[in-house]
Amino acid sequence: MIELTGNRRQFLTGLASTAMLPLAPGIAAARAPQWAATRALMRRYIDGGKLAGAIAAIGRGTGDPVFIGEGGIALGDAAPVAPDTIWRIYSMTKPVTGMAAMMLIEDGRLTLDQNIADFLPGFANPTVLTEPEKSLAARPAARPITIRHLLTHTAGLGYSIVSKGPLRDALLRLGLAPIVTRPEPEAGLGTRPSSLAEFAERLSVLPLIADPGTAWSYSHSLDLLGRIIEIASGQPFDAFLKARIFDPLGMTDTGFTVPAARLPRLATNYAVDGNGLRPIDYPGHSIFSVPPAFPFGGAGLVSTARDYDRFLAMLQGEGKLGDKRIMTRETAQMAMSDILPEGVTKPNGWGFGAGGYVTIKDQPGGQSIGTYGWAGAAGTIAWADRGRRMRGSWFVQYMPSQTYPLMSEVPEAVYKDIGQL
Repeated sequence: MIELTGNRRQFLTGLASTAMLPLAPGIAAARAPQWAATRALMRRYIDGGKLAGAIAAIGRGTGDPVFIGEGGIALGDAAPVAPDTIWRIYSMTKPVTGMAAMMLIEDGRLTLDQNIADFLPGFANPTVLTEPEKSLAARPAARPITIRHLLTHTAGLGYSIVSKGPLRDALLRLGLAPIVTRPEPEAGLGTRPSSLAEFAERLSVLPLIADPGTAWSYSHSLDLLGRIIEIASGQPFDAFLKARIFDPLGMTDTGFTVPAARLPRLATNYAVDGNGLRPIDYPGHSIFSVPPAFPFGGAGLVSTARDYDRFLAMLQGEGKLGDKRIMTRETAQMAMSDILPEGVTKPNGWGFGAGGYVTIKDQPGGQSIGTYGWAGAAGTIAWADRGRRMRGSWFVQYMPSQTYPLMSEVPEAVYKDIGQL
């Protein structure tokens, strides 16, 4: 196990303030939590051979976090998990891309309801599938795709991990699949685009699954948004993220590639099958050890518990961390609010903000109304609970993430520990 770091006494004292963070009725604020439920959850999965290791970062407001960790960065590895262990965060990339787009809206380079054809002419006349189970036959779309639609997965775009039938086949044939492992497992996957520009061009020829602004469907929209960010900012997408988000926030280990000197800190990723955990991406043979075909704004980042906690702390600070403000309070608030188009059915009862869910009612696991967050394909989870002024993140590596019910178990354990103050 690792020791708690990051000014533990200061964190616990602040966390116990009932004026700042609601506590369970009748619980004495002087009782310091030992994070028993969170550690027990980790140990149950690690001792059961279901995980190699796990680490959580919990923080109040924008204050220093506590790190709770158990196990190692790989099965049988002597190196324990640590705040600077590098993890594949996959779709936890999406909130980062969403915030980048919101910064450009603040800069006046984009508008929320702007037609994306202003930047990508190939999307000037989108079409919608008429018989999705049989063919790619399509009709003209009822309206254009907007920035809002991309931010909220309501553009109608497909995604190889959820699309079916001819559309999925076409996505794979065109090389339009999210980055996962090496060797990549998708049968029928064609040569990937060599740039975000080529990615956008290929995606533009495919029909949509629904009229823009009418339905929520998980999609390539945040990858496509990366290309728009390039055009609007005049910088390569990855360079924009580094200059405007990672460097100001001190996220030194976050990026699209793991340099050779840092590979020993990269946790192994596993597939869960009938024989237990099977390594599918590891330091000596990782797709993240070489530059990607292009920077995937929907699934391409690696990060650490320390780095991603700084991103969440900035969200708690409504655009500011320490003396660094990367967006205005108003922009941050809008990004973490429900910006779904009117009339769209809420996915899983959530609202949706800029690349992440927004709770619209108190959750059984403890998250309050207005919590913003998302999760990753290898089991990582992150959220900023603005009502309770706390943030949490959880890092493990296994696929598929839905194999274990950690999406509900992790918040429940964390909030149970917080309630023991």
